[in-house]
Amino acid sequence: MTSGPTIFALSSGAPPAGVGVIRVSGPQARAALQALAGRLPPPRRASLAKLRDGAGGLLDEALVLWFPGPNTATGEDLAEFHCHGGRAVIAAVESALAKLPDTRRAEPGEFTRRAFANGRIDLAEAEGLGDLLAAETELQRAAALANLGGALSRQVESWRAQVLGFSAEVEGVLDFSDEEDSADLPECFTWNIAALADEIGTWLARPRAERLGEGFRVVLAGPPNAGKSTLFNALVEKEAAITSPIAGTTRDVIERSVALAGVPFTFVDTAGLRVAGSETDADPIEAIGIDRARTELARADLVLWLGPEGEGPDGAWEIAAQADRADFIAKPTARFTLSAATGDGIDALRAALMAAARDVLPKPGEATLNARQHARLAEAGASLAAARTLHDPLLVAEELRRARVAFDRLIGRATTEDMLDTLFGRFCIGK
Repeated sequence: MTSGPTIFALSSGAPPAGVGVIRVSGPQARAALQALAGRLPPPRRASLAKLRDGAGGLLDEALVLWFPGPNTATGEDLAEFHCHGGRAVIAAVESALAKLPDTRRAEPGEFTRRAFANGRIDLAEAEGLGDLLAAETELQRAAALANLGGALSRQVESWRAQVLGFSAEVEGVLDFSDEEDSADLPECFTWNIAALADEIGTWLARPRAERLGEGFRVVLAGPPNAGKSTLFNALVEKEAAITSPIAGTTRDVIERSVALAGVPFTFVDTAGLRVAGSETDADPIEAIGIDRARTELARADLVLWLGPEGEGPDGAWEIAAQADRADFIAKPTARFTLSAATGDGIDALRAALMAAARDVLPKPGEATLNARQHARLAEAGASLAAARTLHDPLLVAEELRRARVAFDRLIGRATTEDMLDTLFGRFCIGK
């Protein structure tokens, strides 16, 4: 266990609230509980107690819990005060704790950092907890829970065990290299490394965790007055964009992030793209909007094209919008014919968008790789790919060592303080 100062923080929501949970972790947690509650309750059993400050003044009547280490969330002695959630109550209890010896307020992420330092969780699980705290959609929650539950860590440990087995084979060859019959690695050795490298390659090809935060990016494009803004408002279910019969009303990019049945999306409304040769008629501000619209087309996961049939970018979905209008012109190859004004066809479009997004986003509950994890796994994959092409056992052994180091860095066996500061600094106080 760590031997630093004892820390405390409010671990529940900001007051006022029905209950405020103040967590205390460290070598003085027992003393803190005895000082405020006047006694030490049985381990892991909630007990009602009157909390008093150093002068004997009553602070609150609360439930208190005692968790002796090391089998706790942080790996240290840990106490909890389940107080009434008013601001004055929380402030008074925290003030009393701050006056105790070797006890101070926790910094952001410090509880989780101690859990990592004490071996209660590894780095991938800690990152999963951070993602869970930041999750805004069902897909983000499910992916974060998978990593927090150790799905990625268990997979990495399995790969590392295989590499250790390969290293043992190489060491055996090196130990008996003087014996003519034992100087070469068996042919199956290369096959096994290739199979592991291919498996890692499959993981590297998966959608990254960042996609869950960014969402599936859908850009609405077409000429002025094609119904883009009306459809945009219908999809995000808000009056986010101004709609008007006047051409060129949308002058800039408007984007909104929403979740449809737990699937994250970013919808983008763009300035109208004029037909070839007429963009010179646009005023300077509208021209800037058109340039930005073209930039968004390049960034899109999917473009909904509301313009003349066949003139949209490659892969765009042809949308025949404004079907309620008297001057409506049908598109024979339209994927969807709809009216955002009446709602006809909108539900079918939403369902198709959700299906398309699920094909490219991480699957529900599937462990995902963030940018740091992807980079470390790519290092391991590169070392294994190099090992499979080498014949000198010494060189093979070195590449296998590099792969093990990459795995260790991925789950936190080998890391730097700067990286840990950055990771845990994004956590809230009390976590």
